Amino acid sequence: MTTDFIKAESGIRQLYAHFSDAVWRHDASACENCFTEDARWKLAGMEFIGRTDIGAAFSRLLADCERVTLILGLPVLEVAQGTATGRIQVTELTKMVDGTSAMTIGVYYDRYVQESDRWRFQLRHFGLHYRGPIDMSAALVECPDYGPPPGMPAPDEPTLTRRKL
Repeated sequence: MTTDFIKAESGIRQLYAHFSDAVWRHDASACENCFTEDARWKLAGMEFIGRTDIGAAFSRLLADCERVTLILGLPVLEVAQGTATGRIQVTELTKMVDGTSAMTIGVYYDRYVQESDRWRFQLRHFGLHYRGPIDMSAALVECPDYGPPPGMPAPDEPTLTRRKL
C-alpha cells in the first residue's frame, strides 16, 4: 500500500465521519461542507445538485426525524491522483418526531475529490436494500448489483424510492 493511498483513505474516512456527525446534529452547513460546489447527491428517486441545494434538501429530509444515527461499514476505495471512487455499506437508525422508528440499509456509491486539505463528495448515489422496522420484518428491496469494485452506477442511473413503512 502506498503512502498516497493511506493518506487518501484516512481523509475519506474523515469525510464520512464529518458527514455522519452532520446527520446526527442536523447541521446542514456541516453537510454542505462535505460536498464539492458542483456535487450531485442522488437518493430515494431524487437528485440534488450543488452545495446549496444539498444543504436545503438535507434540512428537508431530516425535518421529520428526531434523531438519526449512521452505522458505516468500511469503505472500498479506488484512489487516483486527487480523485477516488468507492462504496460503503450504511445502516441508518431513525427515530421520527412522531415516535416511530425505522431502519434503512443500503450502499453509497461515491466519487470523491481532494480539495486543498480535505476530501469531499463529488457524487453520492444511494442504493437502497431495506427500509422498514428495525427487526427487519419488511421485504428487502431489489437493488442493482454493479459488480465488484470499482463497479459503479452510471451517472444517469436512477435511485430507488423509499417504501412506506
